[in-house]
Amino acid sequence: MTVTIKDIANIAGVSYSTVSKALNDSPLVKNGTKQKIVALANKMGYEPNFAAQRLVSKKTKIIGLIWPTIERTVLSTLVTNISNEIDKTDYSMILSVDPVPKALETFRKFQVDGIILFEENNNVSISEQNIPLISYGVSSEKNTSYPIIDANHEQAMDIAIAYLYRLGHRKITYIGNISPTDPLQMEKYRGFEAAMKQHQLPFDNSHVINTNGLNWYDGYTAVKKLVNTQPLPTAIVSGSYDISGGVIRCLRENNISIPKDMSVISYDNIPQMETMEIPLTAIGVSLEELAKEIVEAMIALVDTEQVNPITKKMNPTLVERSSCAYVKK
Repeated sequence: MTVTIKDIANIAGVSYSTVSKALNDSPLVKNGTKQKIVALANKMGYEPNFAAQRLVSKKTKIIGLIWPTIERTVLSTLVTNISNEIDKTDYSMILSVDPVPKALETFRKFQVDGIILFEENNNVSISEQNIPLISYGVSSEKNTSYPIIDANHEQAMDIAIAYLYRLGHRKITYIGNISPTDPLQMEKYRGFEAAMKQHQLPFDNSHVINTNGLNWYDGYTAVKKLVNTQPLPTAIVSGSYDISGGVIRCLRENNISIPKDMSVISYDNIPQMETMEIPLTAIGVSLEELAKEIVEAMIALVDTEQVNPITKKMNPTLVERSSCAYVKK
């Protein structure tokens, strides 16, 4: 038999409204009374009727997240951090790896309160939504009706090149996925080009290797091409964590010591950089900070129901480890 708030009120000897306030942690109920009611509710096996609550509040307390891939370490880590941040609130999260149109339709059916969209490599036009939506994606040259949280990829490349320049590096190669359909990766590439020119360093096609992908093996095969060229660069800037794993493995197989013979700095600021074959110096926005910003912005959007299609650019930070060194004189 289902236990109701009225059942708890009768046994506790208090009003129905007092029980309701106590179970919702209202400050209007004294702590002693609140603790007594909560303990009694647990003992009686009371479970909230979310359907009834929604009829009153018009909210499900559920956030939907559209995730583009389950294969990339960085995105997996970001999703985990977002889930942890949502756990700190009274909201829950459901996840979809379906194509964006199908995921949006599913979330409409579930009547979620808000949607977080990863717009990486997404060419789908997002039409006007009747559900609050916030995007983690690239903001340049984009007019949207929803807010965007964007890491400053070009600034990250500028910081990386400035750091290597201070270490004496003048021959620097970028290894990354240069895909016109992926604006996030293109921002990194354009940032690298701009930073090289800013520091008056030589830049042409020989200073860039297109991996044509974002996996470990893509980085590995890119370095196989690099080691057959002369002269070798003194430093590599890698476009992502997964690519960097392949970069490190191929350099070591070719007896190129890191950082003695070659310095390596990678985009993506995640803790896993510390536990790679060579602990990698990294540049990027902390995923903990990024997740916190995304969740706070999402819940504020749901609570206020006021859509302000602004973009927030998150500033990257450099984390020094063991993969970069001064150029040998």
